[in-house]
Amino acid sequence: MTANDLRQCLRIAFGGALGFAFCKISGTSYGAFYTVTPMLLLGMVPTLNAHVIRQFLATTILVSIVVLSVQGLFGDKPVPLTLIVAGLFALLFRAMTRGPNFLFGATSIVNLSMLLHFASYPGTNVLTMVTTLIEAAVVSLLIMALMHGLFPDVETRQPRKVQSKPTSNQRHEVILATTVATLSFVVFQVLDLRGSLSAQVATILVLFPLNWKGAGPAGWNRAIGTFVGCNAGLVLQLMLLNHFDVLPFITFGLWLSLMVFARYHMLEGGLSGAGFAALTTIAILFGQYLTPQKDLVYNDLYRFSSLAVAVMASLMAVYLMHHLLNRFASTRLQE
Repeated sequence: MTANDLRQCLRIAFGGALGFAFCKISGTSYGAFYTVTPMLLLGMVPTLNAHVIRQFLATTILVSIVVLSVQGLFGDKPVPLTLIVAGLFALLFRAMTRGPNFLFGATSIVNLSMLLHFASYPGTNVLTMVTTLIEAAVVSLLIMALMHGLFPDVETRQPRKVQSKPTSNQRHEVILATTVATLSFVVFQVLDLRGSLSAQVATILVLFPLNWKGAGPAGWNRAIGTFVGCNAGLVLQLMLLNHFDVLPFITFGLWLSLMVFARYHMLEGGLSGAGFAALTTIAILFGQYLTPQKDLVYNDLYRFSSLAVAVMASLMAVYLMHHLLNRFASTRLQE
């Protein structure tokens, strides 16, 4: 690990713990927004600049407008709703496959999936949910700026090179990812999977490589990271016993777990591997499901089993779409 990697580990651990503490003190029902968003920003983006901030603000604005308007107008009309969501997914995956606006596409897809999943629950106040998202976005940006101020990079980072892709590869990736993400959306809308937020998010995260060659290892890494993250949550639960409602204790345990997983994330090159999966797993577990009245044990065990099924189904769909698209020259993936 380099000195820059160590600083990024500190930013991830302290940023995630700070977001967790804020959401528990404020008593919000959508704690995942405050814990997962800092993980995405601090884990996927090693630098802070104007382009990163613009992409994140654009994500917040787009998701807020889409959820309020689409859910309000078409929430009870499944066919138009599915078509609109598929179109949005296609535009966002197109932004990801082109490279420069990858963060905008990735965070928009994750947040759209989460909010539309929450909005489908009976009795959900969509306006309150969107307001919470905006508040969490502001808090996450402040946390990101604070972490970069407290733990700045020691050396100047070289920007990652954006590889140009043939047009057929871009079509292949957009169609494949859009189809699988839309199928995931439909399944989670049709079935009563209220407690399966993590599995639903996992079906999106495994698509980030945008092709079968990358999705296979991504699914495996996601499963390993989730297994490790769930076990870490159980170990912390056993160590704390009846003291899981003491915020300083649980915050320190979360910080320690994030520090360990962030180090593994850095050893994987800062990419979306097992370390990043473990980070997002424990962020969702602690942020969304842990309360002073409710421990993690059931959600921890249910999370891994539901995620294993969701990832396996997603990879099967990716494999089938990959071979179908490769039958046509205009959508064939070139190595």
